[in-house]
Amino acid sequence: MTGEATLKEVIGRLGKAIEALENAVTARLEQDQDYSEAEAEVQRMNADRARLAQELDNSEARAERLEEANKEVSRRLVTAMETIRAVLDR
Repeated sequence: MTGEATLKEVIGRLGKAIEALENAVTARLEQDQDYSEAEAEVQRMNADRARLAQELDNSEARAERLEEANKEVSRRLVTAMETIRAVLDR
C-alpha cells in the first residue's frame, strides 16, 4: 500500500506541477501579447510624433512667410500713404 500511496502522491504532485507550468506558460504568453501590443502602440505614437513634428515645422515656416508678407504689405502701405500725403501737400 505504501507503494501505491506513494505513486498516487507522486502522480498528484506531478499533476499539480504540470498545472502550475501550464499556468506559468499561459501567463507568459499573455505577458508577451501585452508587450507586443504596447510595442505596437509605442511605434504608432512615434509615427504620430514624427508626423506632428513635421506639421509643426511646416506651420512655423508658413507663419514666418506670412510675417514677412505682412511686413512687406505694411512697408508698401506706408510708402503709399507718404506718396498720397506728398501729392496732397502740393
